[in-house]
Amino acid sequence: MALSGAIATIALLSEQRSHLKLVYVSDSQYLVKGITEWVPGWRSRGWKRKGGKVENLELWKRLVRVAAGHEVTWRWVRGHAGHAKNEYVNDLAIQAATDQTISEGLVESGLERWLDQKRRRGQYTDYDPDKAVRELEAELH
Repeated sequence: MALSGAIATIALLSEQRSHLKLVYVSDSQYLVKGITEWVPGWRSRGWKRKGGKVENLELWKRLVRVAAGHEVTWRWVRGHAGHAKNEYVNDLAIQAATDQTISEGLVESGLERWLDQKRRRGQYTDYDPDKAVRELEAELH
């Protein structure tokens, strides 16, 4: 699912612009390590692992294709560890699975409403949703 999610997200954003500079944050080490560490070696060996075949090969190739031409910085965050945006998307995923719904493309985030609800319960009171973005921008420049 992490691979499919990354592919769908970048492909959808690619429809808006031909060249993107984006930071993709995931709680999947498989995705982040795969695209940043493993894929370069697999590609240089003709899409083979040292120990055999590459699992999910077509998904990895598709991810490389959709990310080509973009500047993607891949970041890993520990899942279920209190990272507000990760907890938010987890809540969205649980709700979609419960309701058996999917989006038809880009939708309004809803993060601010979610944060307001959590803050009324005393959670994430000091969380600045834009702080990480500012830090990444400074790091990348």
